[in-house]
Amino acid sequence: MRDILPEDSARLTLIEDTFRDVLQSYSYEEIRLPVLEAKDLFDRGLGEATDAVSKEMYSFEDRDGTDLALRPEGTASCARAIVNHSMAHEDKPRLWYAGPMFRHERPQSGRYRQFQQVGAEAFGYSGPAIDYELMSVGTDVFGRLGILDEITLLLNNIGSAAERALYRGALVEYLLPIEDDLDSDSRHRLKANPIRILDSKNSRTQEILEQAPPIEEFVSQESNEKFAAVRRLLDGANIEYQITPRLVRGFDYYTDTVFEWVTDKLGAQDAICAGGRYDGLIELLGGKPTPGVGFAAGIDRIAILLEQCEGSSKYDKADVYIIAHSDEQQEYVAEVARQVRRHTNLRVREHTESGRMGAKMRWADKSGAKWALIAGDAEAAKREVTIKWMRVEREQTTVSFDQVVEVLSENWEK
Repeated sequence: MRDILPEDSARLTLIEDTFRDVLQSYSYEEIRLPVLEAKDLFDRGLGEATDAVSKEMYSFEDRDGTDLALRPEGTASCARAIVNHSMAHEDKPRLWYAGPMFRHERPQSGRYRQFQQVGAEAFGYSGPAIDYELMSVGTDVFGRLGILDEITLLLNNIGSAAERALYRGALVEYLLPIEDDLDSDSRHRLKANPIRILDSKNSRTQEILEQAPPIEEFVSQESNEKFAAVRRLLDGANIEYQITPRLVRGFDYYTDTVFEWVTDKLGAQDAICAGGRYDGLIELLGGKPTPGVGFAAGIDRIAILLEQCEGSSKYDKADVYIIAHSDEQQEYVAEVARQVRRHTNLRVREHTESGRMGAKMRWADKSGAKWALIAGDAEAAKREVTIKWMRVEREQTTVSFDQVVEVLSENWEK
């Protein structure tokens, strides 16, 4: 777990705000979920054999003896809320959430024990249009962030839970005689969660899997028809994708269509957003049979990718830096600051310390502000402000108090 410093925090906020804007444009509603849940929720929902539950979950016994866990992901919590509040009885909710998730992983770039996610979930929709819609949401977000050319959308069809169980048996039958040739993680998964072996990054294991029975041989015609319908919608919207037969996702609740956006810019931590359909999850948690589909985006990884695409751009702390020549004008410049904040969305930083003017201007430059607003005795007496352009070659100008907001607003995008 780590401190997120201002420059990184600003980038995370930009990404979260972009997801919020796009999801709201699709009429998704925000839900705020608890950080702590009953441990049993994740044991049942994700599967006790999954890495997130068996190796990575932070769990403990509460004072009253209840087994609790810090949430390792958001879908199970969202589904639990649907069941608890009977939200799917008379409605088909489209929901989104944001916040920290927790897994006891080996910390490295793009993989943290406390990490930020934005998730979107839709309940009650069985048709392919909702699968397409969630992939369209992701495409819109990544397009707005300017990283669409740096990522690839991967798709696969893993069939129903029953079909996947048949495939699991065939995969185990193939791998058991050559178990010793697998990497250590895959040997463990062979007993606990064999389908996850398809996710192995080990080159030798991947060679062995070349001859494994393909999952598509176990998927029904009905499931294939659903998958084909999703693909037609993506094709019609010109959303590019790749079919990836070994894409399976890490949790037991997934069925039919699964998807991931990946990049080759982040090394081993290549997935930045992933999801799929989970038609049996609500029933598993005690609700009536209700189809569901959703995704979760790793905001930390997207931030790293965004930083790489932008280069080492300077983080600007303010748009406007306001300076009084001396302490005598401090009350007046405070009034100027209030005026700008009240009538614009600009970030206004007021210099509040005494000192020489040269030092104050260096602080203004360091802030990254586009303008410095300066007032001395003459300006204060006439209720004027001198505007100095900090980032472009342009002569400074003096305007009245009432004109400041107008001048800044007219020049904000220039």
